[in-house]
This record gives sequence, structure tokens and C-alpha cells, in this order.
Amino acid sequence: MDIVGQLQKQFVDFSISLYHEGYLDDQFLQLQKLQDESNPDFVVEVVSLFFDDSEKLLNNLAVSLQQQFVDFKQVDDHVHQFKGSSSSIGAQKVKNLCVEFRNYCVEKNLDECLRCLQQLKHEYCLVKNKLETLFRLERQILDAGGTIPSIA
Repeated sequence: MDIVGQLQKQFVDFSISLYHEGYLDDQFLQLQKLQDESNPDFVVEVVSLFFDDSEKLLNNLAVSLQQQFVDFKQVDDHVHQFKGSSSSIGAQKVKNLCVEFRNYCVEKNLDECLRCLQQLKHEYCLVKNKLETLFRLERQILDAGGTIPSIA
């Protein structure tokens, strides 16, 4: 098997594992379908915006939860925003955690909110690393003259 074939197999196996392990859902496939020759970097651009937003939201959440009097409505707004952006790219574990987090905002449960924030940071870092690996594989395939295999 040539280098392109090996990279393509690696890409397919890695992509499938992201779905099986629950990191990504069908929304990510929908994003990939929107990418074409006229917009070859579409997915990378959308996901990069997600990364930028996420970093800001995680910082805002940390600051909000460290206040002497926590404004749980504000915290919930940040988590709601995070849920929206993560579900728009198909980051399933992050989205699911946001749903849980919002319940604790409603209950005004600071300890659980702080626990969720730590978990959210962890899951966000995991999905960010996985997506960066996926994009690196895509780049290697294209640089080697191959085409990105379709998963669906």
C-alpha cells in the first residue's frame, strides 16, 4: 500500500473512532458535506471559530464561577452559548456535558457547576486534539497528492 493509501486508511479509521467513542456526531458529517472545491477549508475554518469561541467561553465561565456572588443566569448563558457552538460542529461529548451543566445552573449548585467546568475543559481539550489530528491527517493526504476519503 502506498503512502497515500496508508494515510487514507488511517484517516478513515481515526474518523470512525471519533464517532464510535462519541466525540463527534452526524452534525460533523453535515459540515464535511458543505465543503467542496470552492471552499476547501470550510470545516477547518468553522472548527477554528469554535476553538476561539470555546477558549473565551471557558475563561468567562471560570471568571463567573469565581465571583463572590455567582450570577447563575450569566453562567447559564455562557453554557448555553457553548452548547450551541459545540452542537453546531458536532462535538457531542461537549454538548452533552453542557446540558448537564445547565441543570446545575438552574439548581444554583456551585460545586457541581465547578465540577462541570473542569469536565468541560477536559472534554474540550480532548475533542480539540482529536480534530487537530484529523486535520493534520487531511493535510498529509492532500500534500501527498491524495483525496480525502468520504466516511459516510
